[in-house]
Amino acid sequence: MCCCCCPPAISALFCLWCRSGCRKSTVASTLTFFPPEPALYKFERITKDGRVLDEEEDAQQPKQEDKGYRKLRKEGAVPVETASSDRATEGEGSIEIEDSPIMLAEAETRGQTQQQMKSPMEELSEQALERRKRAKLRKIRDDKDVEAGVTYRLALDQRLILPPYEESCIRAVKVPGPNGALIATLIYQVPADQCTPETKTIIYSHGNATDIGAMFPIQVIMAHSLSAHVVVYDYSGYGESGGVPDERNTYHDIEAVYKFVLRDTANSVAKNVVLYGQSVGSGPCCYLAAKDDQIGGMILHSPFTSGMRVLTPNRALACLDIYPNIDRIKHVNCPVMVIHGCLDQEVDISHGKEMHEAVPREFQRDPWWVPDRGHNDITEGRGKLAEYIQRIRNFVRGLDSS
Repeated sequence: MCCCCCPPAISALFCLWCRSGCRKSTVASTLTFFPPEPALYKFERITKDGRVLDEEEDAQQPKQEDKGYRKLRKEGAVPVETASSDRATEGEGSIEIEDSPIMLAEAETRGQTQQQMKSPMEELSEQALERRKRAKLRKIRDDKDVEAGVTYRLALDQRLILPPYEESCIRAVKVPGPNGALIATLIYQVPADQCTPETKTIIYSHGNATDIGAMFPIQVIMAHSLSAHVVVYDYSGYGESGGVPDERNTYHDIEAVYKFVLRDTANSVAKNVVLYGQSVGSGPCCYLAAKDDQIGGMILHSPFTSGMRVLTPNRALACLDIYPNIDRIKHVNCPVMVIHGCLDQEVDISHGKEMHEAVPREFQRDPWWVPDRGHNDITEGRGKLAEYIQRIRNFVRGLDSS
């Protein structure tokens, strides 16, 4: 592959891959993760005496510039004028930078104006540095909040259209992850007087371009319609979660949330836990289900067989592949339901059908191939939403007789 004859974006990805020590996570993160900017919710921070901390405190910079960031700038990884850039990166992916800094490509011409567009290499490198800087600042704040005993309260974006819900059923928490980052988690809990020993907890792993706030309406509908606790969390680098978006981090995220759920809502009964993975969320779900044979069930909503197979069935780029769902689904030990829209233009329905066929025969449950829906609109409209809930309810009720 030659950077001089390839499209700029492909050249940039190839250069990033080489300069990051051939880490597939660098390219994978760029292509896979698109956190909403700004997030569609906030976690208000509440002190022990009930005071809401000023949101401006979030934006305060440390008195001394981060050493790692300063080192990258000194080595030329980011030009001085962009080191403090606050430019939004809406719709862009993120890259994890570990030990090896990513160096910007030299400008092809001199005398460029400041208004001229940056090269793909510059854009991706700048995004990487901003994500890393954000993660470090969030870690500092979260550590102080933990030490001070801060608690959290959900504040939703006012643009969201919400169904009726009970404030008393909502809990906003930050779950400690194994890498030191805190994972923003929202629990919509069934009232204690309505719970039974068989009450299920659904752990919802959302798609790549959404967050806790955007998922809140369907979380409420599921909780009320299924009489189940519904737990939604944000991946590392999304919303109020710390860290940076990365395949490996999503595995850490779901493992930490799963352990929390076992202690907090599932009464240590793994069979009462149901995993729900939508689109990219199918990756961490298949990972956990293949690893833990005690989980009660799993629903895969618009899943893919693997990350790179969405782009091309050619296995020449297998070295860059992520989320090998098609391999992991063969090792699950729980009932699995697959939902996929027949008109899906982002992840072709063939992925969903291959995933269904790969589930061990005794764990296959009736799939739902939705004839007139695509990737993100399966629950749109009252009729479709009602059918969606009924099918999910049938699956969940059938778990107790499995």
